[in-house]
Amino acid sequence: MLNAAGEVSASDLRDQVRDFLQSHDPAQLSRADFLRARFDAGLAWVHYPSGLGGQGLPRTMQPVVDQAFAAAGAPSNRPERNTIGLGMAAPTILAFGTAEQKERWLRPLWTGENVWCQLFSEPGAGSDLAGLATRAVRDGDEWVVNGQKVWTSSAHIAQRAILVARTDPSLPKHQGLSYFAVDMSAPGVEVRPLRQATGEAEFNEVFLTDVRIPDADRIGEVGQGWAVSNATLMNERVSIGGGAVPREGGTIGNATRTWREHPELRTPGLHERLLRLWTETEVSRLAGIRLRQQLAAGQPGPEGSASKLVFARLNQDVTEFEVELAGADGLRYADWSMRRPDGASYANRDAGYRFLRSKGNSIEGGTSEILRNIIAERVLGLPLELRVDRDVPWKDLPR
Repeated sequence: MLNAAGEVSASDLRDQVRDFLQSHDPAQLSRADFLRARFDAGLAWVHYPSGLGGQGLPRTMQPVVDQAFAAAGAPSNRPERNTIGLGMAAPTILAFGTAEQKERWLRPLWTGENVWCQLFSEPGAGSDLAGLATRAVRDGDEWVVNGQKVWTSSAHIAQRAILVARTDPSLPKHQGLSYFAVDMSAPGVEVRPLRQATGEAEFNEVFLTDVRIPDADRIGEVGQGWAVSNATLMNERVSIGGGAVPREGGTIGNATRTWREHPELRTPGLHERLLRLWTETEVSRLAGIRLRQQLAAGQPGPEGSASKLVFARLNQDVTEFEVELAGADGLRYADWSMRRPDGASYANRDAGYRFLRSKGNSIEGGTSEILRNIIAERVLGLPLELRVDRDVPWKDLPR
């Protein structure tokens, strides 16, 4: 039912889910058909516009729908396989894409039929994203792209990618960029695994050789790539550092469970550390709730960088604590087999894996050093870092 202000209430959303399930039995439908119907009913991401999987409702209403479907045992869209698509590509397409692009891409993205990856970082331009060298040259109604990208999560399972490339080297590095969506099955796209300290290769390097991209797959205006990519990065940092977790969720939950189940491992020093880490994690969780409430009013801002920065430090501190708490067993590592998983998952893994994988948290999604600059300049209003290359044409920069 509607509330007193004529708005959709949580109860009304639960009624919508109940009615939907009565006419769409998940036991009788394939996962894809069920998810497509859920999208068309506006019960995918309810804060998106009507016709694009939502109802234009506040973002805070999304958990109501997700919990109702989960309680009914309905299939999910497996968000862990498509974190870049859901957390980064989709909001960017919504903000900068054309009506045709939204209609074409958002539905298969949300249903998980199209996994997306991110082609941003390069061997010579990691933290300095604006210094990238991948070139896109206009050829009629297409762009011809050549270059190399690195640290590309899930590129080996992705159907599409978001790409930022240089379209005008005569302009300063922040101005000559444009933003595209790439078909990962296009001729000239080559994906190679990058084996990590965990033994796995969820990361990849991607080589682009004369890859042709239709101009219809350009997102935003020519030369607007820096603004579009910044919107993507702000959403990325929120999705990494501001995700919704319950109290004692995530890695702190693993640590507290081990503490309770193995009293023989406890020492006064470890007790003090656990209390501090638990408190800091809870403060971070509550700050994330406030950040998500602020997001209901619009696009994420630089505040998300603080959440991601704190998440990276805490995750590394907690997993280090886990290894120390385990004593001699903390030196063991269950399996160093080469695998190419769908993504990074800390669930059902040992403390050694979590410790090694967490080392990437302060690099992926923007290095902690870069995030501190963003917080200093854009949140705290401190003087800008001196940059002598800001107004120099990219082609004239030393490389």
